[in-house]
Amino acid sequence: MEVCIFFLCAMIFLPGIAAASVHPVQAFLHHTVYLSCYFPNSQKFDVKDLIIFWQKESKKVLHEVYHGQEKHDNLSPEYINRTKVDMGKWTLQLLNAEIEDEGLYQCIIQKIVEQSKEVVHQSECSLRIVANYSQPEIAELHSGELKPNGYLNLSCSSSGGYPEPKEMTWLISHENITHSSTAHMDVSQDAVTKLYNVTSKLNIPVPTKSRTNISCLLHLREQLGSLVSVPLGIEIQEKEMEQAKINFFGPLIAVVVLITSALLLGFVILKKNSKILSTSQSVSLAV
Repeated sequence: MEVCIFFLCAMIFLPGIAAASVHPVQAFLHHTVYLSCYFPNSQKFDVKDLIIFWQKESKKVLHEVYHGQEKHDNLSPEYINRTKVDMGKWTLQLLNAEIEDEGLYQCIIQKIVEQSKEVVHQSECSLRIVANYSQPEIAELHSGELKPNGYLNLSCSSSGGYPEPKEMTWLISHENITHSSTAHMDVSQDAVTKLYNVTSKLNIPVPTKSRTNISCLLHLREQLGSLVSVPLGIEIQEKEMEQAKINFFGPLIAVVVLITSALLLGFVILKKNSKILSTSQSVSLAV
């Protein structure tokens, strides 16, 4: 344990050997992570004269090479049998990466000179784990056949991904014109796997134009791009459109006819009354 204690002290009390900028590392869930020391070894040190450590956030030891030999006495339990070292490339392989492995890793190299130890190099890597989301899938929540005057009720879901995505948008396309709409996205995280499931809903009037394609787009983080669903095609049959027109215009025409008839009847009655009044006035004058 003496070696590890010295390693931690070296990091704290030797600011002259400051780590360079943090190197971003990205790996897929359950794949192998490559954590490099980024050590140029310009002085051609012999590995037998060095002590090399990989640690996570200055607390957990992943791997240790002492005088050219691997040591396992001080390893944190979660990293036992999960690491391999390539001293030719000064790189540590972390096997079967988990979401819990995310974080900051340090590589410290110490030189042994006349029974003393000197830090000659240190570097840092920031590990991010990525898990692929399933292709977004659209489901129709409404029941029965679509009617021209009704509403379209849809949901779009994607599951098993990491990290949490940015947002989900809907794309509505008709005759080479596409409109986008960003709806609320429900997000849930599995308590065991830490993976995310997302769902978004869309409620719009049934498109009354010819064919309309609806897709949903899942926007990911960490410059991972986006995923798009298979388009859902909506097309109302012509007979349904005609029936909708009849249902709409039929009562309207009936009202117009009724009003017109009432006006004509009123006009006839008015004209008839006017004639009677005119006749009565003529008779009165004759008397």
